[in-house]
Amino acid sequence: MKDSLAIKPFTLPVSGEVRLPGSKSITNRALLLAALSPGPVTLRNALFSRDTRLMVNALRGLGFQVVTNEEKGQIIRIEGKGGRIPVGEASLDVGNAGTAARFLTAFLSLKKGGVYHLDGDPAMRERPMVGLLEALIDQGTEVNFSGQQWYFPFSLSTKGLPGGDIEVDAAASSQILSALLMVAPFARKDTVLRLKGTTVSRPFVEMTVNMLRQFGYKISAEAAHFEVASHQVPSGSIADYLIEPDATAASYFLALPLAVGGKVVVKNLGGNDFLQGDIRFKEVISQTGLSIKSDGCDLIANYNSGNKIRVRADFNAISDTFLTLAAISPLLEGVTRITGIGHTRHQETDRISAVAKELRKLGQEVVEEEDALEIHPNRRALLEKARAGVCIETYDDHRIAMSFSILGCADILENGEFWLKIANPSCVEKTFPHFFSILEGIR
Repeated sequence: MKDSLAIKPFTLPVSGEVRLPGSKSITNRALLLAALSPGPVTLRNALFSRDTRLMVNALRGLGFQVVTNEEKGQIIRIEGKGGRIPVGEASLDVGNAGTAARFLTAFLSLKKGGVYHLDGDPAMRERPMVGLLEALIDQGTEVNFSGQQWYFPFSLSTKGLPGGDIEVDAAASSQILSALLMVAPFARKDTVLRLKGTTVSRPFVEMTVNMLRQFGYKISAEAAHFEVASHQVPSGSIADYLIEPDATAASYFLALPLAVGGKVVVKNLGGNDFLQGDIRFKEVISQTGLSIKSDGCDLIANYNSGNKIRVRADFNAISDTFLTLAAISPLLEGVTRITGIGHTRHQETDRISAVAKELRKLGQEVVEEEDALEIHPNRRALLEKARAGVCIETYDDHRIAMSFSILGCADILENGEFWLKIANPSCVEKTFPHFFSILEGIR
């Protein structure tokens, strides 16, 4: 794709349907749980993106048979090994995929006598791993750092997972706790995971716990205390697993009617038993005056007219979606305040700082705090910037690219002329490779 992509504004209200790819968070969890299963598992509606391909490639490098069919049904079939890792020495690339980085690191600890070398993109070398690595070191894994301590790249000398009482600091990322939960059934003795503090993104931990139960494992989960029995033979082991559509990706299309008017139907996102906490974004965005209703299995987002009201919300539990709201905040009336997002400074980029910088580029007044953003919209300044043209820097962050693309769909100049470009649009391949074609398809 080009170095930058001009977003063509909608000159008519949107009216269309969107079918979303499978959830990245669920796909990468399901890939690991399938590899841990005692037999073959078929994943359906799996996401094919850079993050999930990194996970698939790593499992293949560890000796697992993984067959993919992207064209017909988005299917991945894995021959599970019941907790065994066939290859005892390997070099693995985790890119900038936090799920792959943390899940695989914990997974490798199950191997007795394993030697594994892990590295990723330059950005991955700045993402926190300390809580997970400390827990694994306490369990007997040896870690040799090639660069800065507690960061990629590093090598693991693994001795199996003893289990027992494990204290873990998962404040930097809930993926640290999720990684340990998924491998705990294969420890040598029962495992009790105790959180150091309770600061952790609960929805993603609950997703992991629920998926473990779906795959047949028994787990006791409290606020800061998790008990997992070892040597579990999954009851009713799963052979076929359907992955939910990506609720985070849905946030962009739910917000689109606020930018352009009209109605979007998001398919297969209206159920009540959703694993993904980000489905709660619909409740936050509804505060703006946008109407969101369920119609069977679908969600319908509709905006006709009236004030677009500012939002004040804590996004701690749904932090991947805060960028969606922040990017369209210049279109709202009143000061939007987003809190509970301090941990996003250590994700693909410092998301708070990056979003603040790009909004200021659009003429908006932004108050940046350690854990929050406050955005004071200035429509006149936005119009002036639009007349000059704006290129949004994405910092190799897929969510910045997709969020500001929704703002670019607004016909700010009222003549259908391009006014906003997205730099490095190919970064969306991390989780949503076909985002721009789907956006164009509902014009």
